[in-house]
Amino acid sequence: MHARPFYHRETHGIRVTVRPRYLREQSYPFHQHYVFAYAVRIENVGDRTAQLRSRRWLIHDSIGEDTEVQGEGVVGEQPTLGSGAVHEYQSFCVLKTPRGHMEGQYLFEREDGSTFAAEIPRFELEAEASWG
Repeated sequence: MHARPFYHRETHGIRVTVRPRYLREQSYPFHQHYVFAYAVRIENVGDRTAQLRSRRWLIHDSIGEDTEVQGEGVVGEQPTLGSGAVHEYQSFCVLKTPRGHMEGQYLFEREDGSTFAAEIPRFELEAEASWG
């Protein structure tokens, strides 16, 4: 068994790490239904407090279908991260194909009211990688 890949990116003192995995037991390839889970770790590696306000995801599959998902916070929360703080959560997506990728941004707000986007690294979704 090999370790699942992880992807990370740091923007404006916020490090985002994502670990995707294919959920074979919840997928139905004959019905073009491939389920992928992903664990996200958001860490404030800077010295200024910031609150996660919203998210924007871009989901791409291998037949060219693109989906954009926007919303407040992450899984119903808008965590405030002081220096060194970490917020972790898990979510999932469904593709019509066994391969695709996701990427996006989290919008953060500083205590002074200024905002910035922290990049979510592009990560690959591959059903075949979990077979065998």
